[in-house]
Amino acid sequence: MKEQRHKRKESFSLLLISNTGNECKHYHVSMMTLRVLLILMLLICLSLGWILFRSGTHYTVESELRQKISEGAQQVKKLEMEKEKLGDQIDQLVAENASLKIAELENAQAQNDGEGPKDTSIPSQYPYSGVGILKEQYSEEHPYFSISTQLEDRILAAGDGTVSSIGSDDTYPLIIEIEHGNGYKSRYMCMQEAQVQVSVGEQVEGNDTLIVIDKADTQMDYQVIYSDNAIDPLLVLEAKG
Repeated sequence: MKEQRHKRKESFSLLLISNTGNECKHYHVSMMTLRVLLILMLLICLSLGWILFRSGTHYTVESELRQKISEGAQQVKKLEMEKEKLGDQIDQLVAENASLKIAELENAQAQNDGEGPKDTSIPSQYPYSGVGILKEQYSEEHPYFSISTQLEDRILAAGDGTVSSIGSDDTYPLIIEIEHGNGYKSRYMCMQEAQVQVSVGEQVEGNDTLIVIDKADTQMDYQVIYSDNAIDPLLVLEAKG
């Protein structure tokens, strides 16, 4: 009968000796335990490496996003500057266009001065006593021109006629309309309350006071209607002065 040999499990011994020589400890570590420890160390190293890799990737992505945000902000700033520049150019062109129309009207008036008495019922007078700033001129989307008035200045009738209505709406606290009797109507629309100097049915002449401005920064929108259609007031307006 053959003698059976028992296989011994491979292990490692770890001997710890005190530097004083008074104490020593002896540990036995099996191969399986050692392998488990090595695997754990490897997993820890891999985890640390993955964390470092992800941190580096996140930092790179974050840096790229910050750079894109910075570039976008610079582009927005550049576009805003260009928009402001274009706005200034548009305002300048509007002012030049208004000046050209006034000059054209002055020339037309000078030519018509010797042709007989003018029709005073046409709303051709400037509807404001002061030197108001023309904030916006007539357009299809804005069928009147807007004047920035000064305190205690007066809104004037642009021609002879009858006060046909005095009222208000959701936009204008004060609206006065004059019927001139020749297809023309003129409308005076104040963005704030003001002192009304006329009444419905009253006959007025050109340059008569309709409204006295009693609040600062009051905007007055002036509209001319001919045959029930709004027209550019500058087409019939005489040059002021």
